[in-house]
Amino acid sequence: MVKEQTSQLQSLLRPYQNLPKKQRHPESQGTHKPKKPTLPIPIIAQRKLASTNPSSDFEKARQMLHVSTVPETLPCREDEFCEILAYLESALEDGTGGCIYISGVPGTGKTATVREVIRSLQARVADGDLEPFQFIEMNGMKLTEPSHAYSALWEAFTEEKVTPKHAADLLEHMFSSPSTRQQPCLLLMDELDLLVTRKQTVMYNFFEWPNRPEAKLTVIAIANTMDLPERLLSNKVSSRLGLTRINFQPYTHSQLYTIIQSRLQDSGTFESDAIEFCARKVSAVSGDARRALDICRRAVELVEYMHLRERGDDSTHTSQVTISMVDRAVKEMFVTSNVQLIHSATLHQKLFLAALVARLKKNGLPEVEFTEVIQTYFQLCRMNSIEPVTTSELTVVCNYLNSSRFILLEQTNLDLYQRIRLNLSEGDIMLALRNDPFFKKII
Repeated sequence: MVKEQTSQLQSLLRPYQNLPKKQRHPESQGTHKPKKPTLPIPIIAQRKLASTNPSSDFEKARQMLHVSTVPETLPCREDEFCEILAYLESALEDGTGGCIYISGVPGTGKTATVREVIRSLQARVADGDLEPFQFIEMNGMKLTEPSHAYSALWEAFTEEKVTPKHAADLLEHMFSSPSTRQQPCLLLMDELDLLVTRKQTVMYNFFEWPNRPEAKLTVIAIANTMDLPERLLSNKVSSRLGLTRINFQPYTHSQLYTIIQSRLQDSGTFESDAIEFCARKVSAVSGDARRALDICRRAVELVEYMHLRERGDDSTHTSQVTISMVDRAVKEMFVTSNVQLIHSATLHQKLFLAALVARLKKNGLPEVEFTEVIQTYFQLCRMNSIEPVTTSELTVVCNYLNSSRFILLEQTNLDLYQRIRLNLSEGDIMLALRNDPFFKKII
């Protein structure tokens, strides 16, 4: 029996026995790897339209309205563009560092504007009007832990992967000593809210390093909260860091109208009143340009579907997207599955979510402690003459919302100092509760 098994094993291994050792045992090779050649400066792709040839005006409109499509121009952010450009140009030309803090609610063009500024600067480098620089982009959503920002930055500089602690030490030495780097660096840190830690060491370091004479580092920090540095670092520390601030206000209905119209490029697929209707609906809730584009794109899909159902594939049909189609798209987009789930929640589950949103707004942080939510919950109940549930019962509510993925908990076992984070968008909660007279005055 043993001989038979040995024979079978040898027959299975025979095809691999003549392979080079490196192919058979890649893990047995030495750990030393040759240093990779230095890569050129990463260049943000130039603006370009979709390369496919649309078969109809509606298909072209769908392509242009997609949030991932990069338009030829970035309307309604000219002032912010010029301010960011002037700051970064000055930093690069003077050879100094600095930090610019950009805040604003989601969908207000913060990241898109910064990327457009970087394209403009890279074009100047290509024309020989500006010395070369290194551009690095980092997103808090893509980092498992805030401390991994150290490793990501060090790897961008050197292509070496090291632990966060080692990377922090190496970066500290780099920015404290005469720089061996030939080029200054522009570092874009997007979703800065997600790099919050209890001691705030990560945020402090990334705000403090640019102020060192040897660093040649300019940080462009983007977050949703206007006063995040003050909340986390205290006024005394944040004022010493010398942040330059730019706040992106939510788009107005006229700005949203301009943005949508610039995408459509006078294609004639939308009635003017339909665009106006969408712009006013979105500006009343959030001023989020991405949501406005999604609604218009969905309205185009509804019209296309209607044509296919009623007339067959008639790409030459000349009708336009009307207010009624946009209204239907608005209702579809606003009444998402999340909104429907919130609608079906119990009173105290809704109160818990309302308390969580209120506390997040007050703190300006992406997460809060369970005790803070409890305090706000009891305040809401007391102010509105509602009999509250006990803390134990509120723990059950919290666990239910966590199991339903409404919220995220820091750990499995819930305690009073457990940190809680929303897993829904604040906009979905606002939409779900805004028609309720009671919750409308709370949210």
